[in-house]
Amino acid sequence: MRAAVIGAGIAGLATAALLARDGYDVEVLEQQHRIGGRAATWQQDGFTFDLGPSWYLMPEVFDHFFRLFGTSAEVELDLVRLDPAYRVFFEPAVAGAAPRVDVRTGAAEQAFEVLEPGSAPRLREHLESAREAYDLALRRFLYTSFERPTRLLHPEVLRAAPRLAPLLGRSLEGLVARRFRDPRARQVLGYPAVFLGTSPERAPALYHLMSHADLDVGVLYPRGGFGAVIDAIVRVAERAGVRIRTGEQVTAVRTAPDDGARGARTGRLPGLGSGHRAARVVGVELADGSLVTADVVVGAGDLHHLETRLLPDELATYPQSWWDRRDPGPGAVLVHLGVRGRVPQLAHHSMFFTRDWRANFDAVLGASARVPDPASFYVCTPSRTDPGTAPADHENLFVLVPVPADPGLGAGGIAGTGDPVVERVADAAIATISTWAGVPDLAERVVVRRTVGPGDFARDLHSWRGGALGPAHTLRQSAFLRGRNASAHVAGLLYAGGSTIPGIGLPMCLISAELVAKRLRGDRSSGPLPEPRPGPARPGRTRPDPARPDPTPADAAGVHP
Repeated sequence: MRAAVIGAGIAGLATAALLARDGYDVEVLEQQHRIGGRAATWQQDGFTFDLGPSWYLMPEVFDHFFRLFGTSAEVELDLVRLDPAYRVFFEPAVAGAAPRVDVRTGAAEQAFEVLEPGSAPRLREHLESAREAYDLALRRFLYTSFERPTRLLHPEVLRAAPRLAPLLGRSLEGLVARRFRDPRARQVLGYPAVFLGTSPERAPALYHLMSHADLDVGVLYPRGGFGAVIDAIVRVAERAGVRIRTGEQVTAVRTAPDDGARGARTGRLPGLGSGHRAARVVGVELADGSLVTADVVVGAGDLHHLETRLLPDELATYPQSWWDRRDPGPGAVLVHLGVRGRVPQLAHHSMFFTRDWRANFDAVLGASARVPDPASFYVCTPSRTDPGTAPADHENLFVLVPVPADPGLGAGGIAGTGDPVVERVADAAIATISTWAGVPDLAERVVVRRTVGPGDFARDLHSWRGGALGPAHTLRQSAFLRGRNASAHVAGLLYAGGSTIPGIGLPMCLISAELVAKRLRGDRSSGPLPEPRPGPARPGRTRPDPARPDPTPADAAGVHP
């Protein structure tokens, strides 16, 4: 059985590895000349920049994936636990340096007590509810393709239903507002909605489970950056026999009538049902006109592009009319800065939050979309943890500013050569970092500058409407209401990645790969695939960051006025 996987992002690579493990002859076809998709890297003048994902959350998902191949995250990656998990700068009441708070895994109560005295018991209640939802999601919801919803009626789910069901009818913002009065505390607990491509007002309250991921489980960093994660997945895939071809643009999914001959030739794929569909895949066509034959095709890139550009209209499960009623989530302006000298004011992860929280999200996600001013944004400074990402006595800054998903805002460029709107967003973010964090000469110290805009996402990744993450995790775009992972009209055509179930983010993309493998196996269970028995124990490599001293008692609360 031959399988062709479209896209060499983490979902495509992981899917290819799992299918090769199951005996398929697998080829990955990537249109760019580098692998990684959104998780690719870019290097210049001794700096190594991650181009997208920068948070290593939900380590259980990575651990499980690697264990399926007889290895582990500890063996494949050099993981560092971040302390603090992240730093938050709040818009100051007057011009000048901003108040800030360091959020430490397992010690968030100290910071919340400073933000809102007396809030520690309510934070414990919030995190206990988040832990329950997180654990239940991993065991019963995330690893299912919802082919048989009755499988979800597990006694564990039924016992938790009275507590969890109300969280579907309430927003994350509403849940947090019931428990906390201080707007800064609400921002810390509401911001994880951005990881889901939406706002606290639009995300179901059930997604408060994300607070367990960073405040209880913790935030790790793979030394070498997220390119090291991609490299590890590639090693696993190639050991399984996967072939990866770059610079190969797929221009069409080729099909033939599903006349039953496929069943006689190969045996009908168990996870795709026994009834005939309108067509079956026979392979994919490349830009040079050649055909890569395949019994299974997995679209691991943007689902909108595959459904509306690579298939004829009559075979699309999700035609343009379906997408016209959906929320694409935010776009983004990314800014990669190589900075001369150190910037100790920033942590590995730093958030910059404006006071007018709702107005900021409405500007990005509302009906009258516009670039917010001022904007809340995120900064990653991996060189604080990993000096190898920058030359000596330099820092590596990655800035992400949410903007509307609109390719018309333009594309980025090197050294300020991007389109005007994109460069103005970058300039404003640099100015805010300078003022709020107290780095007045930051702009003068920039030696490498690169911007990326929604136009780049649309051109390079075929991203729907130039979105940065994927369809937003609103209620009607979550779980079984999200795009499914198999075509309704073309047998042998399946989907993986952030556009489909279970959703956005590297852990979700790894799970989406496993859902493809489960569907092809005919496995309709609601849990992850069984892992092989472990071999002899090997020493782990996850450790605290040795570059950071232990916090002093004065720093324990992590709050700095």
